[in-house]
Amino acid sequence: MIRYLTSGESHGPELTGIVEGMPAGVPISVDDIALHLARRQQGYGRGGRMAFEKDVPKFHSGIRFGKTSGGPIAMSLLNRAYEKDAANWPVVMAVDGDGKDVERITIPRPGHADLVGNQKYRFGDIRPVIERSSARETGMRVACGAIARQFLKHVGIEIGGHVLRIGKVGYNSWDQIREITDPFSDKGAEHLFTSADESEVRCLDPELTKGMVDEIKKYRKAGSSLGGVYEIIVTGVPAGLGSYVHWDRKLDGQIAQVIMGTQAMKGVEIGMGFEAGGLPGSEVHDEINHDGTTFRRKTNRAGGLEGGMSTGMPIIIRGVMKPIPTMLHPIKTVDIDSLEEVDTRYERSDVCALPRAVVVIENAIAPVIANAFLEKFGGDSLEEILERYTP
Repeated sequence: MIRYLTSGESHGPELTGIVEGMPAGVPISVDDIALHLARRQQGYGRGGRMAFEKDVPKFHSGIRFGKTSGGPIAMSLLNRAYEKDAANWPVVMAVDGDGKDVERITIPRPGHADLVGNQKYRFGDIRPVIERSSARETGMRVACGAIARQFLKHVGIEIGGHVLRIGKVGYNSWDQIREITDPFSDKGAEHLFTSADESEVRCLDPELTKGMVDEIKKYRKAGSSLGGVYEIIVTGVPAGLGSYVHWDRKLDGQIAQVIMGTQAMKGVEIGMGFEAGGLPGSEVHDEINHDGTTFRRKTNRAGGLEGGMSTGMPIIIRGVMKPIPTMLHPIKTVDIDSLEEVDTRYERSDVCALPRAVVVIENAIAPVIANAFLEKFGGDSLEEILERYTP
């Protein structure tokens, strides 16, 4: 089964990732991984750091002649700005070094890991918390997920995402979302994400795109930040991935855990989600028919998952991202040294990171879907898997 680890800090020399469990013989395109890394750096509302972060993965093991070997894949992403940041984040210090010449950060931001992380690990300096909890880590998460995503393409599974809401601007109902989105996803989830990428906020609706950009401009001027809601669609998924027999094998639960394990996420729903709670069952459950070859559902309000298993319909997931806690206009906090009330300090960041977060989640859920597929169909190499399963 596929699993991965990431290592590194926001202003450290590099991010490192190890992906274990990939079947042998899967062609790996560095360009394809770089594409998703570049997509992660795009979107209206991004911060200044994106101007000098250019991520290209460097592979160290696990790939031979452009294909996975079956062994662990190790790779790195250089932080190109490290020379500017090295003074505040020295990786190696002299034995007698005490770090007294390094600026300490003692003002935690409400809504961030700053305060609780410092309380937990007893640093007496918030900087280590900022460095590791930073969304910069998602660069390597995208790279690791993009490897699993390349495997999924060989079995006909595609993943794509788009933005539904930024601040108060967005779609009003499930039916409105489906009216706009389904024609794109019907052609495959990759067509959906390439179409969404044409919008500077990754929204498929041109009028809503304009409104979202205006919303970001409004809150940038106010020195604040914005979150929102996005949707991820997975197409080409066969029926029966996941299982109902135990809680930790339910595919929707595994997807939810990955999303909630991503920076700044505050909610997740499958299919109609929370909207279903206000409707009668006759308007929520998908009627079943049979076309002479296979079972089908007339609608997909369940979002492609029932009883923790895929139904064969597209999997539809929505997530909620909170506004970023770093804002130009300060709010009140407490200095951990003096214990006095002070204003928050400004760290360079985005006004709205939601368009970028869509790409992170697309790739973060790829190993989850890939593992559910491998659990059902198995195989140690791509060749063996394709003998057992034909898209």
